[in-house]
Amino acid sequence: MLILGVHPGYHDAVAVLCEDYRLVAAVQLERLTRRKIDGGRIPDEAIDECLAIAGVRRDQIDVVTLGRAALPWRYYSHFTGGRLLEGRIRRWIGKEKHKSMERELIRARRTDALGIFDVSLFRAEQGLRETAEVRFFNHHFAHALPTLFHTDWDSALLYTSDGGGDNVQYSLHRLHDGRLKTLLGDGDALLRPLAIDSLGLAYGYATQALGYKINRHEGKLTGLAAYGAPTLYDEFARQFEVSPDGEIGSRFESYPAMRQRIFEIADGAEPADVASSIQKLLETFTIRSLQRLLERYPASALGLAGGVFGNVRLNQRLAEESGADEVFIYPAMSDSGLAAGGVLEYLLERDGLKRWLDRRYRLETLYLGRDHGARADAVLAANGCLAQLSDRPIDSAVAKLAEGRVVAIFTAGMEYGPRALGARSILAAATDAGINQTLNDRLGRTEFMPFAPVVAEDDADTLFELSAATRYAARFMTVTCPVRPQWRPRIPAVVHVDGTARPQIIRRALNPLYFDILSGYKATTGVPALINTSFNVHEEPIINTPEECATALAEGRVDYAVTAKGLYGPRP
Repeated sequence: MLILGVHPGYHDAVAVLCEDYRLVAAVQLERLTRRKIDGGRIPDEAIDECLAIAGVRRDQIDVVTLGRAALPWRYYSHFTGGRLLEGRIRRWIGKEKHKSMERELIRARRTDALGIFDVSLFRAEQGLRETAEVRFFNHHFAHALPTLFHTDWDSALLYTSDGGGDNVQYSLHRLHDGRLKTLLGDGDALLRPLAIDSLGLAYGYATQALGYKINRHEGKLTGLAAYGAPTLYDEFARQFEVSPDGEIGSRFESYPAMRQRIFEIADGAEPADVASSIQKLLETFTIRSLQRLLERYPASALGLAGGVFGNVRLNQRLAEESGADEVFIYPAMSDSGLAAGGVLEYLLERDGLKRWLDRRYRLETLYLGRDHGARADAVLAANGCLAQLSDRPIDSAVAKLAEGRVVAIFTAGMEYGPRALGARSILAAATDAGINQTLNDRLGRTEFMPFAPVVAEDDADTLFELSAATRYAARFMTVTCPVRPQWRPRIPAVVHVDGTARPQIIRRALNPLYFDILSGYKATTGVPALINTSFNVHEEPIINTPEECATALAEGRVDYAVTAKGLYGPRP
């Protein structure tokens, strides 16, 4: 059975294609349109890319699962009177709006999205069969399910936290005694008043207060926080509370009031102190909430998902203080992960929990975009500014890296989620303390976090104090950990001011080119780590195609690009 998962989110719109439980392709809209966090509509380009990767047509899709987000006005069947007329006029003049299914359900005081959705029109316009099943998924349940599906846990708490979705900001699900139960954040939340309780939005408003963009630049505050002092924490904290049952609440009457107060507190303060204070708020109240929830619902494992858990420092603190044997953060932790979670929700309803649990598997890679294969070499070779400098990619890349040069790797399929994990990565020496500034200047970036290191699994414990609880998460760069003191001066480019790093732990079988370059670099220099930063320039998504790779190389963003067949650079 072919199942298409689609999240038409206002940011991070995405499509995935599954053959039953097997994830075949996953593509974020931004990677194709080249507009950062693109969304606000059905991601047709991403849908087409997923189908092309699999070699199937739209009329072969059996099931479509949809998020309750931005859909064309014409797909809603409940409009009457002036709203119906406005929609028809807008469509006639070519200015049709997209409406939020979540907001429309709240307005109509309903929970059944299919009850106000024109399925027949959707099928016809999307090129689907008349028999194709169409379903809507729950935002927070779709966040949570991948954290359980890609593990082998028998007992777990699944906790989600974000700026909001389906009228809630948090959810809690418990796997216990062979049952999966929703404890917070059920579908009936659409019928209840919106709670003004989101730590994720508070963090986003602080991001805005410092002049950055919400839903895009929160990571800058995470890095900046280590340079400041939490002098404003008490002002922030007195606005929030955690109940004895572990539920987070606030004293704000509305989200505009929350935003205004955060701006007032931040006004005139040192940016690093604002960042440190809002980081402490996020850590303190999230940890307090989870500790109380774990007291009520003991579990040996903790699954985390949602935009809040893009905060890698928070994830480290939770792993340290939760007492869980394992903590797993779904790598596509933002709304980009919802499309895959929506498919898992459908499969759970179709097959029941026992069969669903029996089909689980641990993630190995996220190379789920198009694998351009030999076309990459053809494109790079055909660019008049570039030349193939060597047909020995591993040895040549190692030699350049040892010289202190910057080498981008282009291999396999584009990664699913916000992290470059060795398919679209930039590699450089972690021993150069000045590389952060020089490379960020070349890429047009302004960053407060150091670059992340990549290290082979066998060397991870040599460099990092990585707990058993976070070793799986570290495959996907979703958690920080302390760098061993003796290594901090040797790899300064990947060590933050607080002595931590955000490593990626790799195995050879999953990406031989990536692993062998790292292994060769270790053999040459004695240093078992390299910088891995995403192959993109400021305010652009991670690159997708060979053409984009060639452009970045020709513009001097990197010194060389390496593929499975060769090393490329400017013509001598």
